[in-house]
Amino acid sequence: MKKFSLSAMLVTSLAFAGFAQQTEAPDEALHAEIYFENPVHDFGALEYKGDGTHEFQFTNTGTAPLLIKSATSICGCTVPSYSKAPIAPGEKGAITVRYDTSRQGGIDKPITVTSNAKANPSVVLHIKGEVKAPAAPAQ
Repeated sequence: MKKFSLSAMLVTSLAFAGFAQQTEAPDEALHAEIYFENPVHDFGALEYKGDGTHEFQFTNTGTAPLLIKSATSICGCTVPSYSKAPIAPGEKGAITVRYDTSRQGGIDKPITVTSNAKANPSVVLHIKGEVKAPAAPAQ
């Protein structure tokens, strides 16, 4: 009788443990993912004080809403902006980057995007190119 009672308790506890694990698995399966098709943009030759703006498109390839937590650059000459709204699974979003083209010379700037993506929560985008010298004044 004792063996039967112990066996019944063991089977019952294993069954409860199995149900507890099953309820946690779907939550773990839900996660956001961010995918940039082109994480590098080459402006090429830009006019002095020309348009130094580019929009990096991304897709939430995960199964939960994607939240962009921050987008930062290493200097004030490169200013990223983004929507604070969640991006639904399968939907697209954008990080807009503006470079100050009143600075002549080469461009090679990283932009770090931080999100709630599970596999790659931090992605580094790059802009590059060259701002031409200002045109000489007409005489």
